[in-house]
Amino acid sequence: MANKNIVGLVGAALLGTWHVVWSILVASGLAQVLYDFILWAHMVHLKIAIGPFDPLAAVVLIGMTASVGYAMGYPGRHLDRYPTRALDAFAYAFH
Repeated sequence: MANKNIVGLVGAALLGTWHVVWSILVASGLAQVLYDFILWAHMVHLKIAIGPFDPLAAVVLIGMTASVGYAMGYPGRHLDRYPTRALDAFAYAFH
């Protein structure tokens, strides 16, 4: 069985890092450009403005999403009970 804490930390790292990148984009002013591009590419027309960077909000966002990532990854330790070719490399890497 995979180590439950390691799998949880992988989930936390994935979601936490994603939101660190988002916070950097907001702080640099590039978030609005990226958001507008994504909506344009999906042929969606919404008038939404990305607000100014708030360090406290960024810390809360990163902390909460990392916690959710850990909570989601923690039960993932059971993936190695049902191995498939797609999961072999991931599930057995933590033995």
